[in-house]
Amino acid sequence: MAVFADEAEVYEYLGGVFRIGMADPDLVAKLKPSGVVLRITYTNPDAVLTVDMPNSEIHTGPGQGPDPNIELFMSADTGNRFWLGKVILPVALAKGDVRAKGPVSKVLKLLPIAKQLFGPYKAKLQAEGREDLLKA
Repeated sequence: MAVFADEAEVYEYLGGVFRIGMADPDLVAKLKPSGVVLRITYTNPDAVLTVDMPNSEIHTGPGQGPDPNIELFMSADTGNRFWLGKVILPVALAKGDVRAKGPVSKVLKLLPIAKQLFGPYKAKLQAEGREDLLKA
């Protein structure tokens, strides 16, 4: 069974981690020069996030935001486990748990920055009493 009840929860939590990152001037300064426009298509429940790193914008919904130069495809559960630090992206890509389109090397270079958001993501889940997501 999926840990997220619906698309709105995916946007609240998985989109929320990107909003946390975009609120941090140090992270924004590191992400802008990457040139990455990342679209993540989640399943179970279906949701689409587009993160425009050069412009520090997050767009929710299919077809929203600029065209991506990198796309990732995964279940929302896998996305949740990633932000909890339980998914190693290169391994998930190799196993097919995460599929990618575009220059994956650019995403892998951003992993050290992404890892800085693991703690704030867990803190948000704890603050909102989402034990179900923390235990996933």
